[in-house]
Amino acid sequence: MNRQPVVADRFYPGNRIQLETLIHELSPPPPSKIRQALSVVLPHAGYIYSGAVAAETLARIIIPETVIILGPNHHGQGAEIALSTSTWSMPMGDVPIDMNVAETLLQESDLIATDELSHKFEHSLEVQIPFLQARQQQLKIVPLVISHISHEQCQILGQALARTIRASKKNVLIVASSDMSHYETRESASRKDHTALKHLLDLDPEGLYRTVIGQRISMCGIMPVTTALHAALALGAGQAELVRYTDSGEISGDTNQVVGYAGAVIS
Repeated sequence: MNRQPVVADRFYPGNRIQLETLIHELSPPPPSKIRQALSVVLPHAGYIYSGAVAAETLARIIIPETVIILGPNHHGQGAEIALSTSTWSMPMGDVPIDMNVAETLLQESDLIATDELSHKFEHSLEVQIPFLQARQQQLKIVPLVISHISHEQCQILGQALARTIRASKKNVLIVASSDMSHYETRESASRKDHTALKHLLDLDPEGLYRTVIGQRISMCGIMPVTTALHAALALGAGQAELVRYTDSGEISGDTNQVVGYAGAVIS
């Protein structure tokens, strides 16, 4: 049975034409040169709030046919690290799993379980897919939901992802889905978020993890981002770029209770 959308018509339009139109409106003109990336960090709020950040970030890079998507588990259901092997039905068309990559990943790490329940109600991966589909018509995905795991487990998982990508002998992008601080003043959120983002830009996954956990920064995708950063480093990453940082107050006008959004490219 296919995995069905859970936030269509809430976070983004459920109608294909309306969705394609919105993504086009959110996307900037393509730069003169796009580059290959190892990983990107993208927000996962409703498109009205964070869609422009996601679109602007992805506009900088080549979208390969296979994308591994890592997202947090907001609902706490299912396995700790859960792989979906079902085709994902989306308004812009069905998206299959890259089963060769998925099966290799399962062989590379015993931390991962095949589990559809973790994905059934989770929005953090789903909202990334239309942006990817808009740029890559042959898209295949490997979706992983990650619950609260240790830094050591993030490192082990990241290294397994890197081995899997090397074994595939093709270009594979890792998308790490995360919003930043939640429901703080703009000043507080920006201060905390840039403290965390400095570690990301320094390619310092342990520093990022320790800072977010130690300072109680409400970055919901800290485990996916830490994992992706470890994977990128194992694949030879040499730089990270913050494409854009903003918050929900830019749209709502409320700067007393904002959610932060960041888009970054690791290459």
